[in-house]
Amino acid sequence: MDQYYVIGHPIAHSKSPQIHARFAELTGQTLRYERLLVEPGHFGATLAKLLARGDVRGCNVTVPFKLEAFEQAHEASPRAQLALAANTLQFEGGRICADNTDGLGLVRDIEVNAGQPLQGRDVLLLGGGGAAAGALGPLLLAGPRRLVLANRTLAKAQAIAQRHREHPSLAEALARTELVVLPLGAELPASDVVINASASSLSGEDMPLVPAALQPGALVYDMMYGPAAEPFLRWAADCGARCRDGLGMLVEQAAEAFLLWRGVRPPAATVLHEMRQAP
Repeated sequence: MDQYYVIGHPIAHSKSPQIHARFAELTGQTLRYERLLVEPGHFGATLAKLLARGDVRGCNVTVPFKLEAFEQAHEASPRAQLALAANTLQFEGGRICADNTDGLGLVRDIEVNAGQPLQGRDVLLLGGGGAAAGALGPLLLAGPRRLVLANRTLAKAQAIAQRHREHPSLAEALARTELVVLPLGAELPASDVVINASASSLSGEDMPLVPAALQPGALVYDMMYGPAAEPFLRWAADCGARCRDGLGMLVEQAAEAFLLWRGVRPPAATVLHEMRQAP
């Protein structure tokens, strides 16, 4: 039986096994999908062991290994090359191919599940790590009027933005989108959609954001889900914003990974609805 894993540290909280088990059930696929806790410093060795087994067909990768997953792969999709980070690995013929489905999942959750168009809107993306890097390309392709990337370490955000400006497949998207890079804590322009891709929710840090950064009725989105997302979204709700956590992104990026691995798109909306309704 084909084996898949989600790899991270920590990993016990991951809902990915539940999601992929349901995907397999709904699409008639036979597979095993399990959590795999890996200690920092052992990710590369773990991948080598999994590749040597022969039954492992792929892995999802979460914090803190997305950058390392890209580095360890033998080849990478254009999306992963842009992000320099991978959340989805395919094992085939003794080789590892890296991809990044995070941004696709994010955009689909915002536009389809949340009903928030991105085309022509002003978007604020917070963060300068692998999550922000994976999201930027798909967000630009969605056609916002302006996209502001803000991060505590300005140089990291500038490096991400520069990679996208140099990528030929994004030339048309960049021609119609004003891409601005600012330090987090600066005076940020009011935006229709604000996305927290930083590690602040995981670390419990306060986000240095003021209500003036939100347009009336703005959608505020935290890529984290569950208790980790609650402080930032509570602040946003107090400012009058519409709020959404990253559970939909989790399900949608998983659906993209499942499609890559199995060649069939699972009904992500059905699984997301079930998870939202679960106690």
